[in-house]
Amino acid sequence: MRRRKVTPHVAQNTNGRRSAIDGRTTSWPGYAASQRIRKRVEEIFGWMKTVGGFRRTRYRGHARTRLAGYFVATAYNLVRLARLAPSPAAT
Repeated sequence: MRRRKVTPHVAQNTNGRRSAIDGRTTSWPGYAASQRIRKRVEEIFGWMKTVGGFRRTRYRGHARTRLAGYFVATAYNLVRLARLAPSPAAT
């Protein structure tokens, strides 16, 4: 990756074991930003698995599974949209 001038944005192992990602990669500000954004993306996939029931697909075939993934992601977006909308004032 370094020969190709590509910076890997994978998580660094900080649990006491040796990590393949060293300080040359993690010292850049872009790496920290990438890890914050990665957390947001992982939360979406976590929601899809737990709430959306997408941990195990119930369809056979790539096309149907992809369509089911789109539906679950759409449901996530609708839930997010509902949270972003201001709540109506109590009358």
